[in-house]
Order: sequence, then C-alpha cells, then structure tokens
Amino acid sequence: MSVVVVGAGLAGIACAAELVAAGLQVRVFDRADHVGGRMATRTVYGRAVDTGAAYFTVRDPEFAEVVARWRTAGLARPWTSELAVLSGDGQGRSSGPMRWSAPQGLRSLVEHLAGGVAVELEHDVRHVGPGPTVDGEPAGTVVLAMPDPQAVRVLDPAVHAYDAAAGRSWRPVVAVAAGFARRSWGELPAAFVNDHPVVSMVADDGARRGDAAPVLVAHTTSDVARTHDADPDGAIPGVLDALSELLDVHDEPVWTRAYRWRYAAPEGERDVPFLLGCDGVALAGDGWGSSRIETAWRSGTLLGRELARRHAAS
Repeated sequence: MSVVVVGAGLAGIACAAELVAAGLQVRVFDRADHVGGRMATRTVYGRAVDTGAAYFTVRDPEFAEVVARWRTAGLARPWTSELAVLSGDGQGRSSGPMRWSAPQGLRSLVEHLAGGVAVELEHDVRHVGPGPTVDGEPAGTVVLAMPDPQAVRVLDPAVHAYDAAAGRSWRPVVAVAAGFARRSWGELPAAFVNDHPVVSMVADDGARRGDAAPVLVAHTTSDVARTHDADPDGAIPGVLDALSELLDVHDEPVWTRAYRWRYAAPEGERDVPFLLGCDGVALAGDGWGSSRIETAWRSGTLLGRELARRHAAS
C-alpha cells in the first residue's frame, strides 16, 4: 500500500515516520521549501526567530519520550511554567504546565523527526479525488495533514473527508517580530494579553531561545489579522504601539517582520484524533483535538499506526 502525505508539518511528518517504521511506501509533499508548517522558524540577521507556534506542552507519556529525545539532542528545553497576564489593569501571573521551547527554533524539532522520511518540497498538490488520486495519480491512501480550509481547497466534494473539513472556522493571526538594540523590558518569558484590540500574546524570543537577544514576537488578534490579510506589514505600527502601552517599550526597533497565518488555530475542538474515510482519504493535524503541538504529533502518530495496522492485517 502506497501512502501520500500532503503537508510536512508535525502531524504529517509524525504520520510518515510511523509508516516508514512499519515498512510502508510513503511520499510526503509540501508546497513550502522547508518542513515545519506552523512550527515556523525564520532566520533574521543570522538568528532563528519562532514566528508560528510560541511553545509546546507535554501531557502524553509517549510524546514525553519524543521530547526527551529532542532534549538529549539539544533541540528542546524546559522554558517556563508561569506566564504573565497583561491587561488594562496591569500585569499579573498565570501558573500552568511547563512550556517548552527550542534553542534552534521549533522547526528544528520537525526536521529532527523527519530524519529517514523522504519529503518532496515545493510540490503543490492541487486536487485529491476519489480512488483516491493525487493530481490524477492513484494512491493507496492519501493523508491531508493541514488546516481544514486548506484541505477543502484540494479535496474533491465527492470525497468523504470533504464534508468533515468544510464549514469549520479558523482564527487568523499576524505574528510581528521586532528586534531592538537593547532589552528595555523586564522579565517576561511570555504573556497572554486580555481584552486588547490589537495584541493577544507576546513572547520574549531571547528568553525563549535562551540567548537573551532583544527580540519580541507578538501575535495579533483575529480582527487585526483579518484587517491586514492582504498586507501583513500594515499590522506592524499598531503592534509596536501596543508593546509601548503594555510593556513600556518605547525604543524604535532595529528591524521588524510580519508573518500572516490565515489558519492559525481552529474554532472549537474535536473529540477524535483523526479522520480516516472508507474511500482512503484521511485528515490529521492539530484541528483533531485541542489545538496544540502535542495534538498534531498525536494525531499524525495515531493515524500512521492505524494505517500500518490495516496494512499488516490485509
């Protein structure tokens, strides 16, 4: 049985890794020039900056084993169990599970997991049809490891997975990264921002990376992201004003970058980890469960195991 995985984010790579380990024939396609999906890391002036997901948490025992391997390899580190909470009333604190970060950027974790998986980058899949077929070519099974709206764009309406993916709303975000000449803010691993018209979250990328670089990354609200969908750079001035208001950061940044995520996170949760249709088309990703990095790994891994089990039983 040949399997085509479309999407080389964490879910797609986790699924493919399980299939490769089971001896199945797997092809992974992604339209980007790198793996990682929304675990995105950009290099700005020679330094990695996380511009997608901010961190990850660990609850699943098996995922903890994967994280332990990343930690041994120097790719992941415990970061903070306490985040700030910013609002018009000032600054508070919120305790929670340990948040983990990646010194080389979150994308490095997906790259590590992709070792042994053949990935064809800059390959834009346009149509998944009954059969199943991928751009007219037959496949045993097709896995779409991506947000629902992106899956809908390539799925033929005759495929069972189309109805499952259609109609679900996803929240957009613009991530604004800003590098400064010095650190003018206090201790701030990261912060949730409550009831603010522009910013929903701020992360100290120097603290997250562990190198103390004077870099902040802010995520906008969905309303701001929708307003600036065609021009993400247009969100930068409002975000800088918000950083001045919330963190008393008045220095002009040395550089700024804006990155648009039209499908940053799904609205609501699902109570199943993946969809595997009787017609051989499957859906996986962080939209299957609560929207976390761990959810993406679990979704892809469990789907890969189920496909391997079916293959062994056939």
